[in-house]
Amino acid sequence: MDDHTMYYDTIIKLTTAISQCKDPEEVALITAESVKTAFKAKGCSVFLVDRKTRELGLVASSGLSQEYLNKGPIHFMQAIKEARDAVPIAIFDVQDDPRIEYPGAAGKEGISSLLGVPIIAHNKILGALRVYTAEPWEFSFNDITLVQAVALICGMAMDMCRMYKGYKTSIEILKNMRDQNSFSNNKWTPYEGVPTSVDPSICDY
Repeated sequence: MDDHTMYYDTIIKLTTAISQCKDPEEVALITAESVKTAFKAKGCSVFLVDRKTRELGLVASSGLSQEYLNKGPIHFMQAIKEARDAVPIAIFDVQDDPRIEYPGAAGKEGISSLLGVPIIAHNKILGALRVYTAEPWEFSFNDITLVQAVALICGMAMDMCRMYKGYKTSIEILKNMRDQNSFSNNKWTPYEGVPTSVDPSICDY
């Protein structure tokens, strides 16, 4: 999978689609679908860290069954430590690797290999992006680099979306406060309250 044209095309299409998103969940779904398509993989999932439960919560997925997605909690301090240590993890055989939490469920789903990379924004680990393949796959350096780049784009985009939603909520709150206080009945001009004997021009200073 060393076709550089495919890598560039994937990045361009993904960034173009994400740039139009206003919702973090939409960013995650587009990312999962794009990675699955680019790699012709069995599936791809996006997880975010829940700081309270210390688990990786599923945000979006493409290509995987509901049964597999509901297999059980994925702990932040789990054996696959891409989200904890901020490093990519490539597993060639999920049935013969102690880092896999649910090897039985992975086998039933038809998963052979897995690549996990951290999702990071502003030097903060937000979660993990995982790629699943049906056939045994030796992930190349270029494969890993591409997925890392996609994960970084995903993280920055989700962070921007959250900021956008936060600003939008703040604006709505301020608008509601303004409407409640109703400034319309208390309008004034710079010249109000100034004695008529005073030259209005001094109000310009």
